[in-house]
Amino acid sequence: MNKYFSLLSKIHIHPIFWVLIAIGAMTAQFKALCILFSIVFIHEMGHAVCASFFSWRIKSIQLLPFGGAVEMEEHGNRPLKEDLFVVISGPIQHFWMQIAAWIFWEANFINDSTYEMFIFFNMSIFLFNLLPIWPLDGGKLLFILLSKQKPFSVAHKEMLRISAVVFSCLFLFLLFFNPTLLSGWIIAAFIVHSIYTEYKQRQFVYIRFLMERYYGNHQAFTVLKPIIVDRDDLIYHVLLKFQRGCKHPIIVEDDGKKLFQLDENELLHSFFSEKKTDGKMGDLQYVY
Repeated sequence: MNKYFSLLSKIHIHPIFWVLIAIGAMTAQFKALCILFSIVFIHEMGHAVCASFFSWRIKSIQLLPFGGAVEMEEHGNRPLKEDLFVVISGPIQHFWMQIAAWIFWEANFINDSTYEMFIFFNMSIFLFNLLPIWPLDGGKLLFILLSKQKPFSVAHKEMLRISAVVFSCLFLFLLFFNPTLLSGWIIAAFIVHSIYTEYKQRQFVYIRFLMERYYGNHQAFTVLKPIIVDRDDLIYHVLLKFQRGCKHPIIVEDDGKKLFQLDENELLHSFFSEKKTDGKMGDLQYVY
């Protein structure tokens, strides 16, 4: 139980939220701020409690006006089912919050205006977070779906590409229908920064995924998926073909004929421990 209470010490309010709090204070919107903060807090604690249940390493919990971000140290090597549960545990909170608000309204604990305000914020945050845009929950669900079918690096690139396209459409909608909405511009700026930063650090993300696979906690893989490569292929390019949830025997060929086979750990060892970062697969023929 203590590990769940310790999550409270990891909570940080993002500067964007402080800006909106300041705007709300200046416009006497205290009730709206309290409702918004409560919804965001419960949403993010849903993610954090679920991650803690699976013994994920949580660094921080950032609260944003439209959701938040729970920063982990897992780097894509936990089972996809765990990842799915952690992602959806945030949006799920909106259902029981909606039911609770209805009960309070029926019992006359809250008036009509408060109930309507809660419904608006609750549904807005729920639906917005399901958009397939990084780093929203919908973007993370998209990443999980793509990771199930494609290598980690490919899934990551496609997720960012789709995020950029969907966000561009959303931005054009905002620009055309409500260009003076300050909160919309603040959120748009945050998403642009998040997508750009994730794209700029994509190589670091891939290396971190591979390092965690080599040095970190090893999960029991249920899918065996061989990777067939040529002896002239670079070791790093072969590592970029690694997929989440799969164990990869590496089959090295020359002109379509099998030369030798490696376990994925041998390939990771040659890259990280033996520093063969620019080596070719054929260089490993007589090493293992």
